[in-house]
Amino acid sequence: MKKTIFNIIDIPLFISVLLLTGVGIIFIYSSGINSSGVQVSNEFFKQIIFAATGVIWMLAASLVDYRSVYRYAPHCFAVLAALLLYTVFFGRYVNGAKSWLGIGEFGVQPSEFGKIIFILFFAWFLEKSSGLTDRHRFIAALCILVVPLFLILLQPDLGTASVYLPIFLVMCFMAGVPLRYLFIVIFSGLLTIIFALIPIWETEIAQRSFSVLQIFRNDKFRLIIIFSAGIITLVGFTGRLIFRNRYYYWIAYASGILTFSLSASMAVRKVLKDYQMKRLIVFLNPDSDPRGAGWNIIQSKIAIGSGNMFGQGFLKGTQSHYRFLPQQSTDFIFSILSEEWGFLGCAVIFVLMFIVLLRVLTIMKNTTNVFGSHIAAGIFGMFFFHFVVNVGMVMGLMPITGIPLLFLSYGGSALWTAMICAGILMGISRRRLDFSFKSRSEISL
Repeated sequence: MKKTIFNIIDIPLFISVLLLTGVGIIFIYSSGINSSGVQVSNEFFKQIIFAATGVIWMLAASLVDYRSVYRYAPHCFAVLAALLLYTVFFGRYVNGAKSWLGIGEFGVQPSEFGKIIFILFFAWFLEKSSGLTDRHRFIAALCILVVPLFLILLQPDLGTASVYLPIFLVMCFMAGVPLRYLFIVIFSGLLTIIFALIPIWETEIAQRSFSVLQIFRNDKFRLIIIFSAGIITLVGFTGRLIFRNRYYYWIAYASGILTFSLSASMAVRKVLKDYQMKRLIVFLNPDSDPRGAGWNIIQSKIAIGSGNMFGQGFLKGTQSHYRFLPQQSTDFIFSILSEEWGFLGCAVIFVLMFIVLLRVLTIMKNTTNVFGSHIAAGIFGMFFFHFVVNVGMVMGLMPITGIPLLFLSYGGSALWTAMICAGILMGISRRRLDFSFKSRSEISL
């Protein structure tokens, strides 16, 4: 069969990605115009260059047979770990996190590109480990997750680190890991953040102290609870081994999560600065600090609300052009779009993202290659999480975590990562029924 452009790329996915990127460039341009109509930023020009090169990366990724990367996945993951470790010591500070490498104005964020490597390696692991018991497979998977998560949190870049969790969870779920194991990660993560933020919530949001919550303010009390919960966990595991009763299993399950969450929350409070933790909690009551941590959310909600149905018109928004929105070309690009294009403009973005996510699910379902299916699942988790969290963040429904809106927000690392992932998806779709490729391990068998 003669190969055409329609055989090489996934048309709905390709067009949706281009439209989203184009809209992003338009509003990055808008974000660079001040109230006098003067252009004060050249970010839109840089984004055009990022987009043009990103399309090349996307097409190149679609042409490369993703299955040929299979045997190199462990080596790539080792390189990623080394890069992240190097960044911890020698990276550049940007927005409070030492997460960038580069010279002069040119810089890249290894943790962004690391998402691709993590997805490829974790897909390799899930296929290789299919013969293990569920428990051993899950423990090994957790060890893999901890490597990038720990190194990124040391930077500290909580926003980027958080993206690895949905990637991990979606891939594990699609690989058949039991839900009870996945809930360990979900509950442990949520409780860790909650326990770490309770003291900040008391002082900044509730503005009063609760005696029952004293254990979260006093490290001695917290250590006592951790020790007690750890003992209960040990008793539960021992009872399970001796009496083979699931009652003891669930005791160990619950107390183990509590022990880990309390311990990890202490580490989080050591790593994250007070202003970073305040940003995570202030969405509950932005008016508690309207000139500080709550400023971004308040101005973003004003911008979104003023857009109404049809928007104020392109380049006619007030919040962005009067510079009320910080980080408006990156984290809050959706706020500018909402203000100038209104509800209808937002609906267009939702439809385009729905098409992208639907195509990812379709590709994941239709491919006959297990490795490719796992990769598609990881990319779906990444795309979905970025979209939901960023939109929820600018609407004041979720914490401010600095997660960009993929394809629209300004930034080369995030855009290239998203476009390379789109290209990999096109490559999986193109080869979904191709059984001709044989890996070295398959040949040896």
